[in-house]
Amino acid sequence: MKYSIVIFPGSNCDHDAYNAIKKNLGYNAEFIWHKEGSLPKDTDCVLLPGGFAHGDYLRCGAIARFSPIMNDVTKFAEKGGYIIGICNGFQVLTESHLLPGALLRNRDLNFICEDIYLTCCNTNTAFTNLVPTDRPLRIPISHGEGNYYADKDTIDELESNNRIIFRYSNIKGEVTPESNPNGSINNIAAIINKEGNILGMMPHPERYCDNILGCEDGKYIFQSLFEHLK
Repeated sequence: MKYSIVIFPGSNCDHDAYNAIKKNLGYNAEFIWHKEGSLPKDTDCVLLPGGFAHGDYLRCGAIARFSPIMNDVTKFAEKGGYIIGICNGFQVLTESHLLPGALLRNRDLNFICEDIYLTCCNTNTAFTNLVPTDRPLRIPISHGEGNYYADKDTIDELESNNRIIFRYSNIKGEVTPESNPNGSINNIAAIINKEGNILGMMPHPERYCDNILGCEDGKYIFQSLFEHLK
């Protein structure tokens, strides 16, 4: 399995993703500079990493969407190719209109870096088929603009079609206002597109794929996709 990890000026989680995919999980991975015109032909999944693409000037992800590589990423997605956008990568996906909605400033206007819990709302996807159903996942967050927002019609469509993949919850898996770290509508932490081949999520699964860190819950996302493609 081959991941192409796109690097924008300001990406800072690209090596985290590479280490998780290549060293912890044993899959193939390659860095792709944002000015490249095309993806490698053997790409199975494009990963847009966290960070501050182009310094997050204008809006998070607003400049990155115009990077040359995004033309081929869009074509790749339209052909059914798999894409994972993590944190800043999620913001790039919404700005590129590959996923609906937008990521706004956190409710308290502070940058948040902490472990949170995620309840999986749909295990029947390429990205979640191996996620445990008896407990929430513990995954880190690290963002200042992770407050997911969309209009009512979009939220209703996401809800009715099982496109909300993860919600912020407490350690018991209960989705409560208190467990929402950033003010996201309906505690939304991750969504997929209609076709099910694009995942956007604010939490960082790539940061919890090594047992030396005390948690490997992030592995389930990447292992699920491997299982799906296998």
